[in-house]
Amino acid sequence: MDSDNWVVQNLVKALETWNEKLAEIWQILTQSPEDFKGGGIWNVTVDIHGALQAVAYALLVLFFVVGMVKTCGSFTEVKKPEHALKLFVRFAIAKGVITYGLELMMALFQIVQGVIRTIMKTAGFGTVKKTVLPSEIVTAVEDCGFFESIPLWAVTLIGSLFITVLSFIMVMSVYGRFFRLYLYTAIAPIPLSTFAGEPSQNVGKSFIKSYAAVCLEGAVVVLACIIFSLFATSPPVVNPEAAAVTMVWSYIGELIFNMLVLVGAVKMSDRVVREMMGL
Repeated sequence: MDSDNWVVQNLVKALETWNEKLAEIWQILTQSPEDFKGGGIWNVTVDIHGALQAVAYALLVLFFVVGMVKTCGSFTEVKKPEHALKLFVRFAIAKGVITYGLELMMALFQIVQGVIRTIMKTAGFGTVKKTVLPSEIVTAVEDCGFFESIPLWAVTLIGSLFITVLSFIMVMSVYGRFFRLYLYTAIAPIPLSTFAGEPSQNVGKSFIKSYAAVCLEGAVVVLACIIFSLFATSPPVVNPEAAAVTMVWSYIGELIFNMLVLVGAVKMSDRVVREMMGL
């Protein structure tokens, strides 16, 4: 929207920042860790994961022995075929989980990405809808004189600051999800090794559930963005007969409220998912 008015330009720039961050979030949510930021972070994460596998194998033996001691009353019980088979199966499964842990985690991530794509396809959203400044406000602001524009400057500065800050808070929350994915992937062999012992297996189960929760956060964020996009398609009602300051203040106030709801939903996505999964 082309305009020489400073107030209009300031509002348009703030909305452009918001739209850019929303589009960036949409792009991030449809990416895999391997492609994020060119894949450099993923390569380092995979290297760390591989290096920690050696430590995990040592812990695997430790947890297995501790679990065997705690679950078997005596060495005689270990000689029983059913107990020996149970211990062997547990050890083999735990070793397989460590060896193929990265593949298992990526398979889980791809399942969640499929859920996200299904949500987008069902809702009919290929991209998020842009938030634009209504033409009524542009016309009213441009018709204001110098002294009438002074309160508009103050309202616009406050509104633009809020919109810009909210956009950065929102995108930081989404970036935080990706960082947690990298952290979980890098350190995965250590908690997965706890599956070797029956007393310690709850640690491994909690780790898998927590990783699944981080993956599912993307689905909650997508749903929140879709709901906000529906709000954006029907922007706040503007009374063309009201004063310019009243129009701008009313529009910015309702817009910031909608943005606060979206930012709150994005930041609470981890809590929502953990409540769903009982974590």
